[in-house]
Amino acid sequence: MTLTVSQAIIIALWIALVESRILLGGATTTLRFTPMMTGLVVGIVLGNVAQAMMIVAAIQLIYMGVFSPGGQMPSEPAIAAAVAVPVALLGGLKPAAAVAIAVPVGLLGAYLYQFRLFLNTFVVHLTDKYAAAGNRRGLTFSIIWIPVIVSFALFMPFMFITLKFGVPVIASFVKSNSGTLLFHILSTIGGGLASIGIALTVYVIGKKNYIPFFLLAYFMTVMLATLKISMVTYAIIGCIIAFVYIMLRNEATQSALAEFNKHQSTPPSGDDDDDF
Repeated sequence: MTLTVSQAIIIALWIALVESRILLGGATTTLRFTPMMTGLVVGIVLGNVAQAMMIVAAIQLIYMGVFSPGGQMPSEPAIAAAVAVPVALLGGLKPAAAVAIAVPVGLLGAYLYQFRLFLNTFVVHLTDKYAAAGNRRGLTFSIIWIPVIVSFALFMPFMFITLKFGVPVIASFVKSNSGTLLFHILSTIGGGLASIGIALTVYVIGKKNYIPFFLLAYFMTVMLATLKISMVTYAIIGCIIAFVYIMLRNEATQSALAEFNKHQSTPPSGDDDDDF
């Protein structure tokens, strides 16, 4: 019940790339804010993609509806998934119980990310110096590469030590307490946290015009549960409904605009000369 050195290095390298925000440019922000890709990488590294994705899907629920003002989040989803998924796989945890482990790990990762931003503030004077001298290479080095180096120097050791030495201990402890009150508490807390994530999503998209679509999706899954329709099929149906809705709205908007332009171009009734 442990991770090999190579497995810990690969996962730590992935987190360092994501947190450095250099991987795939702006797309790195999406990789950082959602745990799904990190769960996929962990599943591939540990050789159990199917179970890893089921676990990380539960973790994803707690981050639905969470936004990041200024790029800063109260928790780091990628770090949470990188630790909670291996713990769940090694310890045989249910997805709901893995959520309860992901939350404190994500909070700790957020503090580490804030420390990284604090270290980057010391580079500002160097950037000002290169900007005053018009040194393009110096600016590239201070703006891009120094923050990347700082990110790797922080996250690589932190994640490697956590994965190599911390995850097996947590997994062993949780597995030894399987079926006890602690295990039940973790599952219950995890399920509640996932519900909070769903509630935040409903609150964010909870406009009156969109509520019928939410209710339609819910009752469709309940009524068609016996048909065992896959999520891919539901996604295709949702895309079709969204396309039809947008098309009808555009037609209604164009009709209203045409009617408005027609009234604007029509001269007022009556003869103004009669007033004189």
